[in-house]
Amino acid sequence: MALYRARFASSTLLRSVLHTPTRSLSSGAIEKVESNSAPSWKSLMSNQMFTLDISSQIGSCMPLSMMRIGTHVHNIELRPGQGGKLVRAAGTSAKILSEPNRATRYCEIKLPSGVKKLVDTRCRATIGTVSNSEHGAKKLRKAGHSRWLGRRPVVRGVAMNPIDHPHGGGEGRSKSSGSHGRGSLTPWGKPTKGGYKTARPKRKI
Repeated sequence: MALYRARFASSTLLRSVLHTPTRSLSSGAIEKVESNSAPSWKSLMSNQMFTLDISSQIGSCMPLSMMRIGTHVHNIELRPGQGGKLVRAAGTSAKILSEPNRATRYCEIKLPSGVKKLVDTRCRATIGTVSNSEHGAKKLRKAGHSRWLGRRPVVRGVAMNPIDHPHGGGEGRSKSSGSHGRGSLTPWGKPTKGGYKTARPKRKI
């Protein structure tokens, strides 16, 4: 499923798409019919298509200000017109917690991680959940399967030399490298695990 989001389609582009030889619908379907004669099946079908409530249809892409509270969305923008940045993984979705409207600038959204985030109501999102929810439950058949996916082998730090990793060296299976009580570190020396927080305390909206 492609998560690429294009710009808004102009009326000229819409007319060119509807006016292709392979389509039976003419470009006049998007124009207002002012005639005393009985409406044709083309005008009836076009009026039905354009008057449907698209704010509740799965797959509709629109600004958050046009959606309802409690709607599950994905592929959310962080800035208007930037493109989808949030909730793009397989089987994920976010939930709108506050009523989005044009009067308020921000809308509160609950991400799959449980974090509540304020997003500009002018940002667009897609209604529904990302497909392929069974992606996380799929098991690899053999070691070569992970290599097909581009994943390289992971080597433990305690199996390296001191020059290669902070956990390397020492006698036996020692992570402290001579100093007892030393916590887990990344290959670049930053603390990890044990509840070490890496996020900024004042996160930007």
